Amino acid sequence: MTTLAETLNAGRPRACLALADGTVFRGWGFGALGTTVGEVVFNTCMTGYQEVLTDPSYHRQIVIMTPVQIGNTGVNSRDEESSKPWVSGFVVRESSRIYSNWRASGGIESYLERHGIPGIEGIDTRALTRRIRDKGAQAGAIGVGDPDEKGLVKAARAWGSMEGKNLVREVTPEREYTWTEGPFHPLRGTAPSGGKYHVVAVDYGIKRNILRELSGAGCRVTVVPSATGSERILDLKPDGVFLSNGPGDPEPLGYAVSAVKDLLGKVPIFGICLGHQILGLALGGRTCKLDFGHHGGNHPVRNLLTGRIEITSQNHGFVVDPESLLRAGQRVEVTHVNLNDQTVEGFRHLHVPAFSVQYHPEASPGPHDSGYLFEDFTRMMDKFSGK
Repeated sequence: MTTLAETLNAGRPRACLALADGTVFRGWGFGALGTTVGEVVFNTCMTGYQEVLTDPSYHRQIVIMTPVQIGNTGVNSRDEESSKPWVSGFVVRESSRIYSNWRASGGIESYLERHGIPGIEGIDTRALTRRIRDKGAQAGAIGVGDPDEKGLVKAARAWGSMEGKNLVREVTPEREYTWTEGPFHPLRGTAPSGGKYHVVAVDYGIKRNILRELSGAGCRVTVVPSATGSERILDLKPDGVFLSNGPGDPEPLGYAVSAVKDLLGKVPIFGICLGHQILGLALGGRTCKLDFGHHGGNHPVRNLLTGRIEITSQNHGFVVDPESLLRAGQRVEVTHVNLNDQTVEGFRHLHVPAFSVQYHPEASPGPHDSGYLFEDFTRMMDKFSGK
C-alpha cells in the first residue's frame, strides 16, 4: 500500500542520512544526487538559509535546519555570503517547492542541484536534532539516489572529528583584493563605501556582510589570504587589522596565531568568531570543542560592560577557555558571556588595542543589538592613530 509520504514525494529519489553512531534516517532527496560526508550540526534560524548555505564557516558540515519548512523565499544573489555554498549537505523537514519573494531568482532545490550539494527531506528533524544535542555533534553521510546505508555509516565513521582539521586553507582566497561595496538597503541599494580608515582583513573564510559593515563604518578594506604574515600586513600600512570568521579547528592554525602575536600592540585588532579564537591563542590561551556548537540566530549574550542583553547570531564549534588566558598571565578582560552555557563570547586586552567577539554582529538578528562593535573598532583606530 502506498503511503501518503510516498504519494507526496512521487518522482523524488530515495535518500538517507547515516550517523557515525549507526543511526539512519530515511527520507527523500532534493538538490544533487550522490553522497556527501561531514560533521552534522543543527541551526535554529527560521530565516537566512541562503546565508547559512554560503557561509564558509560551514565548510565540511551537514546542516540541519530546525524549522518545519525551508525555502519559502527562494534564493537570490544579494543574500549570498560568498561566491558559492560551502555546506557538505542540507537536511530539512520539508523543502518548499513554491517560493515567493520579490528578490527571488530561483528555488532552493535547483540552487543546491546546480552547486552539487545533496539534500534530504522528509525525516524527523526534531528527533535528529535531539540526538545531536544529547549525544554531541558527530560525522554523518547523506546518500541520494540509491543509498547504501551500511556504506554511509562506514563513510561517516571514517570521516572522524572536526578536531585537528585545518579547513581554512580550503576557503581562503589565493591573492589579495580590495573590497569596495558598502551596506545594502533593499530600497536604497548599495551605500557608498568608506574611506577614513584603511583596514586589512585577514580572510579565514570571511562573510561578505562583514566586509560591507566595515566599509559602512568608514573603512577602506584590503582583504588578504589567511597565511599572510605580519610583515606583509604592516607593509600595507593599515589603521587596523580585522580577523575574520572561518571553518574548522583553530588549534592547527599556527601560522595565523604567529602573525597575530607579531601584530599585537602595533596596530588595533578586531576579531569575530574564528578570528576571536585565533586572538585568544595568540594571547597564550587555549580553545576547546563544544559538544554540539552554537548555530543559530537566537543566542542571548550579556555584555558585561553595560549589562545589556544582545540577541546574537552564532556559528561555531570551538570556544576560548577563559582560565587559560589568566594562566598565561595576560591582562585580558572577558566582556561578553553566553547566557545559555556561560561560555566566553567576547574579551579585550587591557593594555594593547585588541578585542574580539565569538558571535556575528553583522548578521543582525537583534536586529542592531551588536552593531556598536564596528563603531568600537573605529574609535580604537582613532585613539591609536590620533586621527
